[in-house]
Amino acid sequence: MWGLRGPSGSGKSTLLSITLAGSINRKTLMIWLTALMGFSGALIALAPGYLPFMIGRAFIGVVIGGFWSMSAATAIRLVPAARVPRALAIVNGGNALATVLAAPLGSYLGSIIGWRGAFFCLVPVSALCLAWLWFSLPSLTAPRRSGRVRDIFTIFTALREPPVAWGMAACGAFFMGQFILFTYVRPFLETVTRIDVTAISLVLLVLGVSGFAGTALIGRFLGPGLYRTLTVIPALMALIAAALIPFGAWLVAVVVLLGLWGLLGTSAPVAWWSWIAKALPHNAEQGGGLMVAVVQTSIALGSTSAASCSTPSDMPARSPAAQQSSSWPPAWLS
Repeated sequence: MWGLRGPSGSGKSTLLSITLAGSINRKTLMIWLTALMGFSGALIALAPGYLPFMIGRAFIGVVIGGFWSMSAATAIRLVPAARVPRALAIVNGGNALATVLAAPLGSYLGSIIGWRGAFFCLVPVSALCLAWLWFSLPSLTAPRRSGRVRDIFTIFTALREPPVAWGMAACGAFFMGQFILFTYVRPFLETVTRIDVTAISLVLLVLGVSGFAGTALIGRFLGPGLYRTLTVIPALMALIAAALIPFGAWLVAVVVLLGLWGLLGTSAPVAWWSWIAKALPHNAEQGGGLMVAVVQTSIALGSTSAASCSTPSDMPARSPAAQQSSSWPPAWLS
């Protein structure tokens, strides 16, 4: 899933990073983005006030948006065309695995070394990633195009092609619907299934683990079956959401249904990235940036519309500690 670091802001940073990257070698760019991630972790950990804290968060948004916008284009250049879906599945599988581990690991580290120490752990992780990229990636020259700020909106020229425009609209609608439902997962578990915080955490863990499994399995359904997969996934997720209504009070059924929902929802980004690689094979980098912006905007709209439709009775009162423990950073999510 896509990270909850401020969806619309991340979408804007994606457009800027793709435009301003200009002719920078993409290996160099990814190394600098990794260094920026480490700097942002240090800035947040050492922040003396709110403003530097938020600046550090903004830097993380720039890093994640930049990486995601280039993932499809990088995969296309590193592997043969027939292996692009597999390469994208590996990228998204790593993201899903990180999502499963991040919430409990961050909570554990925060309880031992505090939230500043937990954020500072980004520094050594970034250093390891930087070294890995430095030695493993070949040189990746940038595609030829202007890097002027005023040309930022040229990224939208791909929407002139009807298949791309309809595809982006479908992608945005999918993620909007997904996050409308995701907004209500915890209140649903508390008020309908009636389970405590510990059980909710275990259900969310099941959702994350099944998502990781989904990214490992989705590759075999792509290729010639790409468009069929893109159609079947949202249809099945809608049926699962509907099934939660009659079976909501039965914990075993809810765990199974949400596990299937996570398996499908987390694997869907692999299919959409594969679609970008197929729809815009010669302009996948800008297409990836456009899709990240569309997805992040749709996530913001979906989450906001879900919250605006709720009433105080829909969201049970919780202590600040319980609210903090309820945060669940879905992978694509970021």
